[in-house]
Amino acid sequence: MAGPTTAERGERQKLESGPPRLPRLRPRPRTFIILLCAVVLAGAGSVWVLYGSPWLRVERVSVSGTRVLTEGQVREAADVSLGSPLISVGIDEIEARLRQKLPRIDSVDVTRSWPHGIGLKVTERTPVLIVENSGNGGKYVEVDAKGVRYATVSDAPKGVPVLELTVSRSAALRRFPEARLVREAVRVAGDLPAAVARDTGTVKVRSYDSISLELSGGRTVMWGSGEKGSAKARTLTALLKASPGARYFDVSVPTAPASSRS
Repeated sequence: MAGPTTAERGERQKLESGPPRLPRLRPRPRTFIILLCAVVLAGAGSVWVLYGSPWLRVERVSVSGTRVLTEGQVREAADVSLGSPLISVGIDEIEARLRQKLPRIDSVDVTRSWPHGIGLKVTERTPVLIVENSGNGGKYVEVDAKGVRYATVSDAPKGVPVLELTVSRSAALRRFPEARLVREAVRVAGDLPAAVARDTGTVKVRSYDSISLELSGGRTVMWGSGEKGSAKARTLTALLKASPGARYFDVSVPTAPASSRS
């Protein structure tokens, strides 16, 4: 039997070797250099637009959210340099300056408003209690809901109770430092029902578990500690309705309240 012919052997070799390979295209050096130059020029142009051009520079600083502070006070404390590149303005640095120079600010949101603005949205602290500062001409120190003493004012804010600390320098004070007692007083003020809060003139703190309220009309409430505030608030509301002529109320143990006319 005759073997395969030369043509048949050539065809078989082609099948075994697979499809013909295409020649690999290599980028020309000139094309690579052109692309590299384009990337470099684009990057340099972007840097110049952001930092060197007059198009994206700070021209205005807008302020929102102020209540007691003025917009001018906030702008001055922020100390944003007009004319500087907008991209170079340090957001964290502005926030730090505002918190340091204006303790009344609780939080601030600093944003870039392209192409020419910086926005400052501030949230001021709200006084929950005030402390009389007899050594400073009868002024008052405002205390917020976190127990932070943040501002001194000449006139007491309306509807804000006075905090009176009458704590003896004893073991009790060493166990519960003054800052802790202030936070407990703030906690009590925050738990008061709205109607009671409006009538509260003074929050007195003698110890951690001896906090009392002085209400309008010569009424006194023994609150106790700051614990179980919601239950004490509900009990006090019921007592005030049930005993309108009483002058003394005790909700230190909310499950066993008491009231009396003296």
